[in-house]
Amino acid sequence: MAKVLIVDDSPTETYKLTGMLEKNGHSVITAVNGEEGVATAKAHKPDLVLMDIVMPGLNGFQATRQLTKGAETSHIPVIIVTTKDQETDRVWGMRQGAKAYLTKPIDEKELSAIMKKVGL
Repeated sequence: MAKVLIVDDSPTETYKLTGMLEKNGHSVITAVNGEEGVATAKAHKPDLVLMDIVMPGLNGFQATRQLTKGAETSHIPVIIVTTKDQETDRVWGMRQGAKAYLTKPIDEKELSAIMKKVGL
């Protein structure tokens, strides 16, 4: 199964997503902010990144842009997972290179369907 990097500053959200993913056989690594997320993605080369937007320091939009434009990480699909559900946020997230945009609370079936769509 897939190795998934969760980048989220909320321990509760990270816990919920980890539970969903591990239940479906995926392994999970985590980062608590954008900078750590980019560094962890470069170091561990996950199969997928689930990226929150609102985080201290480097936000999810900036981190997504770094990952999708970076030579070492551009092959890793990024799915934005956030409470921000404005259409402008969705459009901006996709422009940064995200493959999908999900709003919290995350539905497990929807997450699985999106993961299949990006090839996992």
